[in-house]
Amino acid sequence: MKGKLALGASALTIGLLTLSVAHADSYQVTKLVPGSAFHGVHGLAVDKAGKLFAGSVAGAALYEVDRAAGTAKIAVPTPEGMADDIAIAPDGTMAWTAFLTGDLYARKGDGPIKKLASGLPGINSLAFRKDGRLYATQVFLGDALYEIDVEGAKPPRKIMEKMGGLNGFEFGPDDKLYGPLWFKGQIVKVDVDKGELSVVADGFKVPAAANFDSKGNLWALDTALGQLVKIDPKTGAKQIAAQLKPALDNLAIDASDRIFVSNMADNGIQEVDPATGAAKQVIIGKLAFPGGIGVVSDGGKDTIYIADVFAYRTVDGASGEVREVARMHADGTTLEYPMSATAKGDEVILSSWFTGTVQTIDRKTGQSRDMLHGFKAPYDAIRLGDGKLLVAELGTKSLVEVSGEHGKDRKAIATDLAGPVGLVLGKDNAVYVSEAFAGQISKIDPATGAKTVVAKDLKMPEGIALAPSGKLIVAEVGAKRVVEVDPASGSVTEIAGNLPIGLVGAPGLPPTNMPTGVGVGAGGTIYVSSDIENAIYKIEKK
Repeated sequence: MKGKLALGASALTIGLLTLSVAHADSYQVTKLVPGSAFHGVHGLAVDKAGKLFAGSVAGAALYEVDRAAGTAKIAVPTPEGMADDIAIAPDGTMAWTAFLTGDLYARKGDGPIKKLASGLPGINSLAFRKDGRLYATQVFLGDALYEIDVEGAKPPRKIMEKMGGLNGFEFGPDDKLYGPLWFKGQIVKVDVDKGELSVVADGFKVPAAANFDSKGNLWALDTALGQLVKIDPKTGAKQIAAQLKPALDNLAIDASDRIFVSNMADNGIQEVDPATGAAKQVIIGKLAFPGGIGVVSDGGKDTIYIADVFAYRTVDGASGEVREVARMHADGTTLEYPMSATAKGDEVILSSWFTGTVQTIDRKTGQSRDMLHGFKAPYDAIRLGDGKLLVAELGTKSLVEVSGEHGKDRKAIATDLAGPVGLVLGKDNAVYVSEAFAGQISKIDPATGAKTVVAKDLKMPEGIALAPSGKLIVAEVGAKRVVEVDPASGSVTEIAGNLPIGLVGAPGLPPTNMPTGVGVGAGGTIYVSSDIENAIYKIEKK
């Protein structure tokens, strides 16, 4: 139901469920944190015309970047557009890797998209030889180097495996493949005809990519240290050319030897002058890809804690100022692609369905307290009154109670839930869970596991928070709105509609994709994360 269709205190009763719509002018919706173009940015490539292209895995799209305007537009949308790396063939054909789905695609100009390979989970980096032959690697979800048939008629030919994570690579002037071994801290060269590998340079923390300029210089990125490094490919001598921020992912060098570097956590691309090391921001975001959020009010001031996938950040609820606490891949940082966050007291709890982790963090210092592994697609986690953790496991359709040293004791207290995504502890100490696939909000007794459906007939409810009144605030993603649910009566009232939430995930990802987060301050102000815009919205009563 849309607000404009109902005036005053109108209501519609269907069985035991009451739906109502608040006054259209009762709430004011403002954008607290502006959005950005990508949803994490990875592979880069520059074509012969000088156009810059960028890929996003989580956003499942391939973009063309306007360097002058600092903007980006989608060149290949989801699902085929997912791109961890991009390469341009001598004849201008563009190829890219869909990391999560295990597919490799190609397209020449504006022609049809052709799938060249499939069934390669973790397909990551790729490069064309001067003769047009194509090579690609699996990294993280595999560890192998293949030759790919550019016609897509033959299966990939495996050349090597167990190399150590051969990431963003390129063929050098000697027709050898040069690239980083992510897990070994080395830059190596590979004779793809003989299947032989040798070390070019060593001593990197986490090397992510390597490319040549027109003069034969080799440039590499260290993602953990945030460095652009110049390498002599003959001697292995290294020189730090630019000090940037960690979470670097890929680089591309154009015909004028301008170096472009992508940064996952900044959701941005920089142009680096190789002579001076000066970096110019081409495009950047305040946030990378916000998911679940938690809100804590101190002295009347709301602070929003954001699981930003490639970073953990906070936002001032009044000014919208963004503060970074930690970012992925930074040296000495403990963080694993956070996708949901809850905050209460002196603790923030982050969870990631992708890595199967739940992390507890000291809210005031930002220091990690514990990192728990082995969960099956955890979508949210909260602290119960008795000190135990409760985790919503989408993979097992369960709520899992966690206790003991480093969370070693785990037991399901509620099972057969239809897409458990969001959790919140009510004033009655009952747990309320959003069951996205069933379209309902359920109440769980943490002592017995007994379940009572509180509200139903919702469209993909995800994030859930407790208002000062005791009502539940829910992100109803399928209807692109935020609603208030009365846990006593089950009545559902629309608070704000037409919100940019509910980014469609690529095939193979959970239908819930990135959880849309909601949080409520002590004064009743509601905050919502937009996974479509990478923004944070603020909803207040007028």
